[in-house]
Amino acid sequence: MAGPAGRSPEEEALLQKAMRVLPGGVLGGYYAPQELAFVVKEARGPRLHDFSGREYIDYILGSGPLVLGHAHPAVVAAVEAQLRKGTTYFQLSEPTLSLAEEICRAVPCAEQVRFCGSGSEATFFALRVARAYRKRDKILKFEGGFHGVHDYSLMSVGPREPKAFPAPTPDSAGIPHAIQGEVLVAPFNDLAEAEAMIEAHHHDLAAVIMEPFQRLIVPQPGFLQGVRAVTARHGIPLVFDEIVTGFRFAYGGAQEYYGVVPDLAAFGKIVGGGFPLAAVAGRRDIMRHFSPDLDGTGEFVQQAGTLNGNPIAAAAGLATLAELRKPGAYERLFATGTRLMRGLEAAARRAGLPAQVAGEAPVFEIYFTDRPITDYRATLGADRDRHAAFTRELLTRGVVKAAQKFYVSLVHGDDEVVRTLQVFEESMAAVAGTSH
Repeated sequence: MAGPAGRSPEEEALLQKAMRVLPGGVLGGYYAPQELAFVVKEARGPRLHDFSGREYIDYILGSGPLVLGHAHPAVVAAVEAQLRKGTTYFQLSEPTLSLAEEICRAVPCAEQVRFCGSGSEATFFALRVARAYRKRDKILKFEGGFHGVHDYSLMSVGPREPKAFPAPTPDSAGIPHAIQGEVLVAPFNDLAEAEAMIEAHHHDLAAVIMEPFQRLIVPQPGFLQGVRAVTARHGIPLVFDEIVTGFRFAYGGAQEYYGVVPDLAAFGKIVGGGFPLAAVAGRRDIMRHFSPDLDGTGEFVQQAGTLNGNPIAAAAGLATLAELRKPGAYERLFATGTRLMRGLEAAARRAGLPAQVAGEAPVFEIYFTDRPITDYRATLGADRDRHAAFTRELLTRGVVKAAQKFYVSLVHGDDEVVRTLQVFEESMAAVAGTSH
């Protein structure tokens, strides 16, 4: 299993190259402490292998798209078959049309689909088409919600010192100051406050965007339903960011799982089967603004991309969805995740560490705090140093997770779960020992 020692000269050279050619030596997402950093050589199923011959149980899964694990035979076969027919056309193709049709069949809000290349693009264009439809500019989002890395979305995702609602806090340098005046921020899981804010600003709102399952926070009973009701009352498009939850919580996404149907939804990750692909899906009367028939009318939403609806990505997505349609797939996914969540809670309890395991079975995280995790501000009281130490201890024992998430796949089997639960126990004991 992985450890800080034993890095090969080849991997060391690759890591030095990364520092020369990449800012900070990283791609911009996952990063590990320098002494534990590694370079992936190959991946199969639920496991990664680095250039030093070390093996890791992977709970990052490419940041979520690989619900079937790495190099799944059905996905590989579909991609290889499509490769022989060409890699991209910038034209209609059968795999792309079939994937669009399947999304419309599966997702309650989806009457039409528009493809793009990433989750950030999907939320960006969902908001643009909502603004075209509503002929308004302002959007309302929820504090702590992450909707990609465009200017409208990087507001109050992770403020260390949050402002009073509804004022937004930019999360990145380089965002035009003027954007702050177009974004309102509400507290997640506080229906009274969200309703009051939407009522007060409904004349100016183009859309309300939210993750129905916000990062790792489960919506409280009635919250999504209440937001749906107030937006519907005022004709404000409700946008669900289902980049993470789409086809993960249920085949119809979080809107099926929680029983609340938005007007628009953004999809990514799983729908591309590990390839760059995302989509906006929603009501026909809103999606019509993407149609070139409206060019020149002032209602046309310009949206194009060289690889939009790429046939290889579509083929990979179709193969992935076919596996998810097999009987028992979601039951197995939830059973594995539930077992891991309960084991993580038990390990913290036995180590005497205050902790909350938040999320749903397919994607969850631990927070070292006594306070229930019901909104973003509850996470601010968690012990970040203890969490970083725990993540580090996992990595030294060959279990890799994202900075803030465990993703579960259908190929995390009994061997992986048993080993992971053992690593939870060892890592919690190590963290408890260093915190006294």
